[in-house]
Amino acid sequence: MIDLRSDTVTKPTEAMRRAMANAVVGDDVFGEDPTVTALEQKTAALLDKEAAVYMPSGSMTNQVAVRTHTEPGDEIILEANAHVYYFEAGAPAALSGVMCRLIQGKRGIYTADDLRSVLHPTNVHFPVTKLVCIENTHNLGGGSIWPIGQMAEVVRVAREAGLKIHLDGARLWNASVATGVPEREYAGLVDSVSVCFSKGLGAPVGSVLAGTEAFIQRARRFRKQFGGGMRQAGIIAAAALYALENNRGRLADDHANARLFAEGIADLPGIEIDPATVQTNMVFFRVTSMPAQELSDKMKQAGILALPRGDRIRAVFHLEITREDTQAAVKAMRVTLQKF
Repeated sequence: MIDLRSDTVTKPTEAMRRAMANAVVGDDVFGEDPTVTALEQKTAALLDKEAAVYMPSGSMTNQVAVRTHTEPGDEIILEANAHVYYFEAGAPAALSGVMCRLIQGKRGIYTADDLRSVLHPTNVHFPVTKLVCIENTHNLGGGSIWPIGQMAEVVRVAREAGLKIHLDGARLWNASVATGVPEREYAGLVDSVSVCFSKGLGAPVGSVLAGTEAFIQRARRFRKQFGGGMRQAGIIAAAALYALENNRGRLADDHANARLFAEGIADLPGIEIDPATVQTNMVFFRVTSMPAQELSDKMKQAGILALPRGDRIRAVFHLEITREDTQAAVKAMRVTLQKF
C-alpha cells in the first residue's frame, strides 16, 4: 500500500530506534530525564524561546497553551477550520471553558482586517478576549503557508488590542523549508508556539510547547492537570531529538512529491485541482465524478490509501513515500479513473 492518509503514519527508522534504545532516561515529572531536557532546550533555542515543555501530542500542546493563556469564560479567536477548534474534540470548551470566536479565512489564512472586524468593544455583555491563534501550515487549508508579512500584520492588530498570540506550528517545519524563513522568525512574532515531531519529521510520538520561562512554568501545571506528565520519557524524546536533528531538511522531498502528484492527476476526468496551490506536503483535490468516499474506496483497491473529506480527498506525502511511489500512485489513479 502507498499510504497517503497522513504524515503521522511513518514508523521509526533503524537509526531512530537505536537512538531510542540508547537513550539516557530519568523521571521527567521530577525534571530528571536528561534526554527530555535536551529536546526541550534544543527546540526552545531553535525557536528562540526561553523555555519549552515536551508533551504526548500536538493537541495537548495546543490545549495547554489555550489554558495557560486564559481563564474560564474568556474568548479566543481562531480561523473557522483551525485544528485547535475543529479537530481537538471540543477541548477549548471542555478543558479551558473558553468561547471560540471564528474567522472565515481563505485556505485557513485571515487578514489583519478580518481580526479587527471580530474584536469586541470593552463591555460587560461580552466575554473577555484573551488569545488569537494562528495555524502554520494550515491543515484544512491544504498545507497552506502564512506569508510572514501577513502574519506580522495580524500580530500587530492583536498586540494593539492587548491580546496574546499562539502559533499552532505542528507543521511549521514544512513552512520554513518551503519559504526559507527560519522557524524562529515565525515563532518570534508570537507568545507561544507548538511544534510536532510525529508528522513530517517521522518520530513516533510527541510535541513541544515553547514560550517564556514564566509561561512554561504555568504550562507544566496544566500538562500535569490534563494527564500529560510522563516519567522515563527520554525513550520517546530520543526519537523526537533524532528527527529534529536529521529529518528537517529532507521535507523538501515531500513537497516535491506532493507537487508531482498534483500535476500528475490535474488533467484526470472527475478531478479538480490547481497544482499551484500545493505549497507543502499536502494535496487536496475535489472529486466531481462520484462521491469522494467511493473514489477513496477504489483508490484503496488500487493500492493507495487517502482520506476523503466532504467532496475532497487529502493525500499527504512523507518520508516513507519515494518519488517512485508518487509516480506509481499517479499511474494507479489514471488507471482507476479511466474505468469510469
